[in-house]
Amino acid sequence: MCRLLGYLGSPLQLDQLLYKPEHSLVVQSYLPKEMKSGVVNADGLGIGWYHLNQDVEPFTYKNTLPIWNDTNLPELSRYVESDCVLAYVRSATPGQALHMGNCQPFRRDRLLFIHNGFIQHFRQTLYRAIRDRLSDEIYQSIHGTTDSEHIFALFVNELQTAPDASIEKALSQTLIQLTQLAQSDQVSFSANVVISDGHSLVASRYALDTSAPSLYWLRDDPNYPNAVMIASEPLFAGNWHSFPTNSLLVVKEDLEVHINRL
Repeated sequence: MCRLLGYLGSPLQLDQLLYKPEHSLVVQSYLPKEMKSGVVNADGLGIGWYHLNQDVEPFTYKNTLPIWNDTNLPELSRYVESDCVLAYVRSATPGQALHMGNCQPFRRDRLLFIHNGFIQHFRQTLYRAIRDRLSDEIYQSIHGTTDSEHIFALFVNELQTAPDASIEKALSQTLIQLTQLAQSDQVSFSANVVISDGHSLVASRYALDTSAPSLYWLRDDPNYPNAVMIASEPLFAGNWHSFPTNSLLVVKEDLEVHINRL
């Protein structure tokens, strides 16, 4: 299981999210409190962010090192400032390779995507079934081997099929497709997902025939006013709310939070 973080709100330096909170993403990498599978998140990291006031594709920084061993990220995180950030630390599923192609966030145009969860025995179960649903273009865009990237590919394929669909609708349809495929093969899966286009956040806490990983959200904390955070575990003591199981949360530019049951 990985640990996730999403932020939308007033601009801030990345170190305010990654390093400074008492239970920061760095701390969660070696001392997570609510992981149900694995002990540490030492199999890589990834950060995605959007440039302030510029409608350009987002930037990403990835590494296969444990985040606590990355000597470049502390300097980078003091320099980069953004109002929309996605980040994660990885605990690789046994058998999945440790290389850059398997590091998140995954990116498509202005979209960033991170996933915490699993598909049971992925290579032997839904690997082929998911790929069979993809267009040639999306199929060929897959660079890694993880279930996470294949869920992202299924999501992008949904947007390609219905280009006018919202991110929320596309993610909901993606989870419906995954559920149908998993039920057909009697496979369990979990999908805590955070997606952004730089102007909004859409997140899910979802599972079939297994328990969903932990996921929380918080709005307008005194130390982070005019902002919404989404995290696998609370970063600090505050008014964090646990996501209901099998729910979708949407945060728009006005920072209003809407939760819908799936």
